[in-house]
Amino acid sequence: MVFEAETPAGRFFDIALLWLIGLSVLAVMLESVHSVDTRYHDTLVTVEWAFTIIFSLEYFVRIWLVKRPLRYIFSFYGVVDLMSCLPTYLALFFTGGNHFIVIRLLRLLRMFRVLKMVGHVRGADTILRSLAASRPKITVFFFAMLIFASLAGTLMYIVESGQPDTEFTSIPVGIYYAIVSITTVGYGDITAHTPLGLVVTSVMVLAGYAIIAVPTGIVASDMVREAMRPDETTDACPGCGTHGHLMDAVYCRKCGERLEAQEH
Repeated sequence: MVFEAETPAGRFFDIALLWLIGLSVLAVMLESVHSVDTRYHDTLVTVEWAFTIIFSLEYFVRIWLVKRPLRYIFSFYGVVDLMSCLPTYLALFFTGGNHFIVIRLLRLLRMFRVLKMVGHVRGADTILRSLAASRPKITVFFFAMLIFASLAGTLMYIVESGQPDTEFTSIPVGIYYAIVSITTVGYGDITAHTPLGLVVTSVMVLAGYAIIAVPTGIVASDMVREAMRPDETTDACPGCGTHGHLMDAVYCRKCGERLEAQEH
């Protein structure tokens, strides 16, 4: 019921948990609205404590049920489950503990685990794997763009710094201008005035349109490759609670525990 989504009880548990996560995040958002918090502060505090107690009980139940508690506690979702409950308790011991409100939004990450019941784990896993596979190429691309922006920013400083009342007061400012231009953001807080500066800016903007397509193509190609991987099951490992095993897997890929679904 707690770790599975294929049984009626498991689906009911996940749906109920999904609603609780959504409502708890809504309560956190409303608490940040001054007019709402002023009028319903006590109610929001009571609701927040109710959600915190429920999520805390769920966290300890998962630790109690899993055969290898430490693997769950130090897993990604185990850390998320803990961090989503801590802010309310920290507010009792630290002045200004309400600033930990941002951490409560980590509850949104719990939805990824709950959404396994509708097959979203496969899509999320494909995206994460493709991003991991793209990391070396994206890193090289990032540093290449950093070098390009540094050269373009230095050139803009050389071209524009001789003008009266220039906004290009240093090379870092020029690099900032180059990054804003290459990414086609265009804040408008710094502008070029010389003819040569306008030409260089135009080249950076046009280059930006072509450059933006590069990381998109890199990630897209890796996503296609990852999408061709064999299908995975949503069965949870009884030892550590890990999902995403292959359909014919007999043992957990993380802890080696025998998968109960395969035993049956």
